[in-house]
Order: sequence, then structure tokens, then C-alpha cells
Amino acid sequence: MTARLTWEEVLTRRLQRQSLRPRAAAPAAGDVAAALGGLHAQLLSSAELTLWARVDGLPPGAVARALWEDRTLVKTWAMRGTLHLLPAADYPLWQAALSTRRGHERGAWLRYFGVSLAELEAVLEAISAALDGPPLTREALAAAIARETGSPALGEKLLGSWGSLLKPAAFQGRLCFGPNQGPNVCFTRPDRWLAGRAAGRPAPLDPEAALREVTRRYLTTYGPATREDLGRWWGETPPRAGAMLAALGDEIVPVEIAGGPPGAGPAWALAGDVEAPPPPSPSVCLLPAFDQYVVTAPRKASPVIPAGAVRRVYRPQGWLSPVLLVDGRIAGTWRHERRGARLEVTVEPFAALPARIKKAAAGEAERLAGFAGGTLDLIWQQA
Repeated sequence: MTARLTWEEVLTRRLQRQSLRPRAAAPAAGDVAAALGGLHAQLLSSAELTLWARVDGLPPGAVARALWEDRTLVKTWAMRGTLHLLPAADYPLWQAALSTRRGHERGAWLRYFGVSLAELEAVLEAISAALDGPPLTREALAAAIARETGSPALGEKLLGSWGSLLKPAAFQGRLCFGPNQGPNVCFTRPDRWLAGRAAGRPAPLDPEAALREVTRRYLTTYGPATREDLGRWWGETPPRAGAMLAALGDEIVPVEIAGGPPGAGPAWALAGDVEAPPPPSPSVCLLPAFDQYVVTAPRKASPVIPAGAVRRVYRPQGWLSPVLLVDGRIAGTWRHERRGARLEVTVEPFAALPARIKKAAAGEAERLAGFAGGTLDLIWQQA
């Protein structure tokens, strides 16, 4: 049986499930991070602003404390092979699901990075051995790999800027980030870093079961979604994402979204989770770069983002702009810059905005300036 929703209902669901309408209170920050499936962390400052956008009363520095003091967040490579901050309590689940990613075993991948499968496996084993102790900088880890494997060339390969040989180790739970040593990134082993905490429990024995649970969580927060949407978020091809959905069997149902983009495949949601949400209340948000709402938004749906604005948000090399979100619709971009005691916030709407929207956006900019500990300078650029 096909469920039916309007775009307004879909966007209202997403705002509610992502704690954008209404916001959560500060003690629930960990729950928000868990519901989002972690925080995108290509820029650590953006990860903190992702929480700020959803949590009232978030204290400055909360993310750094959660990472390096409380260890309730874990920094590692995850979805799409990008950096994320995963809730430590859920780390075994995410690691087990990520262990199903085996692209690094394919011939094309191995040839591109100039290693054999045997050499890669030797590197992964050597990483585990090298990190059975204090955290190591990338350079120290590379030197340890050279010693463990007897191959300086393999150690040298770990110094690549994108961490290509480190990502498979992260997916297998052999490596995560530790506190920096000065300007130098450091790595540690998750079982050592999280020893004695909830995340120290063994990972689920069945990675495929973990992958099914991750798919359920994705649909709960970001659905209804197509296989293309799921594949873009997880970092898989549409056919592989379709298999992830199919693995849920009758747990999911198709959803028809009125006015969906032409040619889009069917959207899916968890059965029993397709009721229309309560009528929406007005919502204006400033979302940071790489925000999960933007990562998971359908890029070809004009009710979500105007077609002519897609390239202003989804930029080359995978960079995602900070956006002005109005009732779940991407209505512009913005940027901010600290200038002494002042925070300059510049908003660039895609079209002229009603006075009430501009007033609400100005309130969000004031809230941001308060979080940053500065005085606001708000600049509107003409549409």
C-alpha cells in the first residue's frame, strides 16, 4: 500500500526529526547527535554549529569537550568516506555497518593507490599493532607501519592528505582520531580510547544486521527517501542503496510525494511511520556548512531548493555552503567572519524575502553572535 504525503508534510517531518522545529534543550545534545547519525566534521567548527542550530543553550566548546574530555563523541571516517563525529554509545553499531564497505578490496581501488591486497592487509594489521599504545601522529604512525611491514614505501603511503589507506582501517574499527599534538593530527585505537565506556562493548556480530539498523535510523530521520537519496548519504551506488532498502522487507512502504521531481524513483519510509505531522509553525534557521539537513536534501526537488540555486549550495569538491532555511526550504546562503569583538554575518537570499522572514533571520544571527561571544553586524545582500 502506497502512502501519500505533500512536500510541506515531508519538510515538516524532517524539521521535527532533526530538532530544527522545535529545538532541543542543551541536555539533549547527545540525543540530537545520535538522531542525525553523527555530525559531519570536515570542519570541526561546522559540526559544533550543526548542534547549535538544533540545541538551545548549547555551551561553547561543548563538542570539543565531548570529543576529548568526556569521550562521548568519536571522530572517525564514516559515511561517504568523510569525517564524522559519532556518538560513542552507538560506535559499535556504526563501525559494524561501516565494515560492510569493501571498496578498498577492488582491483581498481588497489591499482589507483598502488598497493596489492596483501600489502593493504599488512598495513591494516600493522595499524592495529602500532596503535596498541599512546596516540600517534600521522608521521609517527607512518614510521611505525614502515617498521612493522619492513616497507618504507607502505609507510609513505599513509601520509597522503586524504587518508586513503587510513579509511579502511577506520571502517574496520582499527583507528579513530585522538587529541591533536599541537598542530599535528593524532590517531588512536577505538577499543583503547573508549575502554571502560559504553562504547567499549563488542560490536554486533552481524554487520549486515547493523547495516539494516542504520538504514532504519536513516529513514526515521531523513525519510521518506529514494534509493538515490540513501546512496548519496551512505556513499554507495543507487543499486547498492536499493539493496539496503530491500533488506528491510515489509518493514518499509512506498511513499508518493505530491509534486516530486520528474523521473525520481519511489520514496520509502518505515511502515507505521507515514502519518502526516501536525500543522507546521514558521521556522527560520541558519544552518552551517556541511549541515546534515543539506547533505540529505533532495537536490532535484524545487520545493526544497530552486533549480537555479543548486550550484550555489552544492559546490565543487564536495563543499556544501551554509544555508538560510525557511520552513524547510533552502532560501539562501550566508557566511560569517569574526572581526575583533564583532561577528559579521552576511545573508544572500535567492529571492526577495518578506519582512517577517528577514526579522526571524536577524534573530538567528543575533543568537549566533551571542554563541560566538560577539556583537552582531548583519549584512543583507540583494537577491
